[in-house]
Amino acid sequence: MVLMGTIINGICIIIGTLLGRFLQSIPEKMKETVMYGIGLAVIVLGLQMGFKSDNFLIVIISLVVGAVLGEWWALDDKLVAVGKWLEKRIGSGGTGSIAQGFVTATLIFVIGAMAIIGALDSGIRNDHNVLYTKAIIDGFTALILSTTLGIGVIFSVIPVVLYQGTIALFATQINRLVPQELMDVFILEMTATGGIMIFAIGLNLVGLTKIRVANLLPSILVVAVIVTIMHIYHVKIM
Repeated sequence: MVLMGTIINGICIIIGTLLGRFLQSIPEKMKETVMYGIGLAVIVLGLQMGFKSDNFLIVIISLVVGAVLGEWWALDDKLVAVGKWLEKRIGSGGTGSIAQGFVTATLIFVIGAMAIIGALDSGIRNDHNVLYTKAIIDGFTALILSTTLGIGVIFSVIPVVLYQGTIALFATQINRLVPQELMDVFILEMTATGGIMIFAIGLNLVGLTKIRVANLLPSILVVAVIVTIMHIYHVKIM
């Protein structure tokens, strides 16, 4: 089943969030320290991903152009608006903000190479191991996030399933249309670009910044355009 890995990923996020709700009685100081710990871990993960680039100029250009597009399209505002709409529909959830939980969890679970690589493996080779691994990681992350950010974390399942499921379903066509060399370069530079966004999420989690990370999401699309042009015309950006 092509969508098995994506479905398991979604289930683990739901289970992790629900388990986290039972741990609401954790002292506030402990929750704060745990959130700082998660933030620091996310920062390190982002740095590791960011250093994987073979051509960091692609990452810089993609982030700049992506930021302009994201601000123009007001993606962060739209994502927050969805969270606020959910908040009005079902209440504040008691702990944290539904909008904050939804946005933060969505960005953490969607951005990264594992989502794309795992979905491609599911669609092309019917191999779900990468997404199974991601599911376990996301489940534990959802558990911790939900103790501080509330029930809003559970709604991140929707974009995660839609995103990974769409890639998995179209993976066969992608495999036929996109040369392996181009795909390898894209994944590498996408990982580095996504790593910068993950790093920014970590900074937000520890309270050092309030970066509108969602407005950087078009950078992934810009990476795809740049590496495709470079591949077609054999251009090298130094």
